[in-house]
Amino acid sequence: MNLTVNGKKAVIADKESLSISGLLDELNVEDPLYVTVELNGDILERSDFDRVVVRDGDEIEFLYFMGGGRGSC
Repeated sequence: MNLTVNGKKAVIADKESLSISGLLDELNVEDPLYVTVELNGDILERSDFDRVVVRDGDEIEFLYFMGGGRGSC
């Protein structure tokens, strides 16, 4: 399966069906509990990670949102 992950080509061998959760495992994504997943331009609900299956040619972005801001000086 040929995917684009975070703007780079990725080949997942020997997988005909792979959920978003499975892809997170397959790619050893750091901090999977804190990642937001965008699939073909759509942000996925975390509750859908086990149900949504990636397909050949899909574009996936793994996003991490950071809190913080400017502190007082």
